Amino acid sequence: MSNYNAVSAKNTENAPNGNGLYSQTVAFSHYNNLSAQLPIEPKTGKLVAGGIKEQAEQCFKNIESIVNSIDHVMSDIVRITVFVKDIKDVDAVDEVYKTFFPTYVPSRTTVAVAALPMDAMVQIEALVSHGEGTIPNAPQAGDLIKLTNNTANAPTSPLSTQTVSFSHYNNLSAQLPINPKTGRLVTGGVKEQAGQCLTNIKTILESIDVPFDDIVKINIFLKNLSDTEAVNEVYTTFFPDSAIARAVAYVPARTVVAASALPMDALVQIEAVVSHGDGTPPQAIEDRHGIVIWANNTENAPKSSLSTQTVAFSHYNNLSAQLPLDPKTGELVAGGVKEQAEQCLKNIKAIVESIDHVMDDVVKVNIFLKNIADMDAVDEAYKTFFPGGIPARRTVGVSALPQDALIQIDAIVANAEGTPPKA
Repeated sequence: MSNYNAVSAKNTENAPNGNGLYSQTVAFSHYNNLSAQLPIEPKTGKLVAGGIKEQAEQCFKNIESIVNSIDHVMSDIVRITVFVKDIKDVDAVDEVYKTFFPTYVPSRTTVAVAALPMDAMVQIEALVSHGEGTIPNAPQAGDLIKLTNNTANAPTSPLSTQTVSFSHYNNLSAQLPINPKTGRLVTGGVKEQAGQCLTNIKTILESIDVPFDDIVKINIFLKNLSDTEAVNEVYTTFFPDSAIARAVAYVPARTVVAASALPMDALVQIEAVVSHGDGTPPQAIEDRHGIVIWANNTENAPKSSLSTQTVAFSHYNNLSAQLPLDPKTGELVAGGVKEQAEQCLKNIKAIVESIDHVMDDVVKVNIFLKNIADMDAVDEAYKTFFPGGIPARRTVGVSALPQDALIQIDAIVANAEGTPPKA
């Protein structure tokens, strides 16, 4: 019997199937990674009848069915991500949301995107705790405690918790550029807004005694992709934060997404995934550096001074989003969306192999498409990299991508060996 965690993919007939392209949920170590759920009735395979409320309810019903099928409950969800086609629909989604989370609320991200599969109005995904772990035939007690935290020094919301910790990760709600004292957007343009988002993240981390450089992954949602350079100017004033991080030029993995709209008509919203070396009880309290962050870059994939290709912590590798760039030239690969999808996946494979892993270790794939109608062509390339259809998946349509690419893909990868202290 192996003492290592194993990738555990599961499906239930009570939720929409992935047609062999992806699994409904993929557990590894202490997390279940769910595929984003569309408002599809599992029996018919079609969108539910009705408007945004009915669609949101069906998404949550599908999530609940998956969660129940793996002997978990909705309060085991640590993070919810809501994608809407129209930002004005968020209030209606929230009405439904409250019925599924009447007391405990997870961390949350809400963003409007250009398009969703099947022309849906909403798509919702969940990250779920998994206390029992995934060591074959050796379930743990399953009694790890989920820790929630809010501080008055950052924006608070009755619909989300600022950070939810489980095992060795802190999952933060996406931060808007809100001044916590006024509850309103900070004055100024995108630079000021980006600075406020990152300040809010830093404040939340300080409230749980976690350094800023313990961030392993950053997701930036921009209303105007043309604002990327201005945001980067601010970004480099926050990363690296400590002398130790500056000495090794550490920056987290990163994904930049063009949003069609953001809550409160903000220009930018930033989400962070953060390491939690102490773990959550009843895990033994460890020195914060008992588990280390391993950052890695390879010449066989595109490199950036603003991000690390993959950042490993504990049992997960967090990859930066990959554009269809030829690593030798730094330019977009020739061809259409199929060739571009293939190049994105080649880059992911090169990164995965550079850290002595294989594509079968991928637990979740996130696809961002300039034209959602290109999904069939993307799937042709996708199937050659994931013939078993194991990883969980999310697909959204975006208004623009860096370098005018047609597609961008990021991934979360299992890391069975963990990241113990360096010898």
